[in-house]
Amino acid sequence: MGAYFLLAFAIAAEVTATVSLKLSEGFSKLGPSILVVAGYAFAFVALAYVLKAGVPVSVAYAIWAAAGVALVAAVGIVFFKEPVNFAVIAGLVLVVGGVVLIEAGGAH
Repeated sequence: MGAYFLLAFAIAAEVTATVSLKLSEGFSKLGPSILVVAGYAFAFVALAYVLKAGVPVSVAYAIWAAAGVALVAAVGIVFFKEPVNFAVIAGLVLVVGGVVLIEAGGAH
């Protein structure tokens, strides 16, 4: 279970880094630029430890990627006023649904 908490921190770091990438305005702002580099570094190191702990790569990466996509989309919609429509919502549902299917397929 500890590996999944670490995975949650990796996801949070990746989302922070991705949002900071937008805020860095092409790496022209120092604070957000530092968060980009530190966030992605932490995310990948944490993901490596998650894999070392025995979480299958297909499961870990699927959760990491899908959660990241969904959370970054939510941040974009709420804080950056990015457009949301049926296609966006359907796409997010499909991404999350794909992770559920990967999880279900891996259960023995």
